[in-house]
Amino acid sequence: MTKPIAPSLLAAAIVLMTACAPAPPPAATTNATPVPPSERADLQPEPADAFLAALATHCGQAFAGRIVANQPVPTTPDAFEGQELVMHVRGCEDPTRQLLVPFHVGDNHSRTWVLTRTDSGLRLKHDHRHEDGSEDVLTQYGGDTATAGTAQRQEFPVDADSVALFEREGSNASVTNTWAMEIEPGQRFLYELARPGGRMFQVEFDLTTPVDLPPTPWGYSD
Repeated sequence: MTKPIAPSLLAAAIVLMTACAPAPPPAATTNATPVPPSERADLQPEPADAFLAALATHCGQAFAGRIVANQPVPTTPDAFEGQELVMHVRGCEDPTRQLLVPFHVGDNHSRTWVLTRTDSGLRLKHDHRHEDGSEDVLTQYGGDTATAGTAQRQEFPVDADSVALFEREGSNASVTNTWAMEIEPGQRFLYELARPGGRMFQVEFDLTTPVDLPPTPWGYSD
């Protein structure tokens, strides 16, 4: 008859077996540095950045435009009707931050659109100069994007500084301005001015066919 094992001996044997068991493998480690979200290949760029990048693909080029909307129909001589309209994408030293786009109207080279990246989106300003380079009384007006917009279209409601400028200079119709720009790279670019009362002005530029570069805009140098 087999003699039963004493409980104390059984406990000692279990402890000994546990101590002699092989240790589990160490947890896997890695020295890889997490990739910041902004550098992930699958992360889509912000609409403001995508819009600037699309326009920047045409840096150094100029394009002819045509008026596609001008409502209500002007009752007095219009500064744009019947004129050669040309946009020129320049000022591309840092295209992720700012682009300069002179808008030439016939022999008038006073207008430059200034597009600047802000913390929240894009800012559009209209830089108006005289032929001697001095600033026009109505200059540096525009606004910041109020929504994210898209890579194809950005809208710029008039800002407070511009409202104050328009009121001071008696241009009261402009205090409700909203400007917009649209781009289809290699196809078309659109500049738009709209007001709630029915004002709609649009110039569309043909990006399929570059034209000869216009003169340097007033107030700038080569």
